[in-house]
Amino acid sequence: MAKKGKIEQNKHRRELVDKYAAKRAALKAITKNADAPMEERFRAQLALADLPRNGSKVRLRNRCEVTGRPRAYYRKLKMSRIALRELGNNGQIPGLVKSSW
Repeated sequence: MAKKGKIEQNKHRRELVDKYAAKRAALKAITKNADAPMEERFRAQLALADLPRNGSKVRLRNRCEVTGRPRAYYRKLKMSRIALRELGNNGQIPGLVKSSW
């Protein structure tokens, strides 16, 4: 189980990403527009730097929703391989069977 602080920190980051996504996208579009005047692009870059760092999508970490484990994460199931195996062995994931030959 991951530390609760790390799980909460990641939740807080997700909220900030959702909050600033539209504003960040608009400012990035201005900075990448080659037709816009240099001063306007520079102002947009400064405004982008004023936004909180944790509002950037890059700073998110995929974590297992069951245990909070950051590694060996399956995006489709939103859980780690260890949690997947435990729930699968208990029969709590429909359609998942342990292979044997």
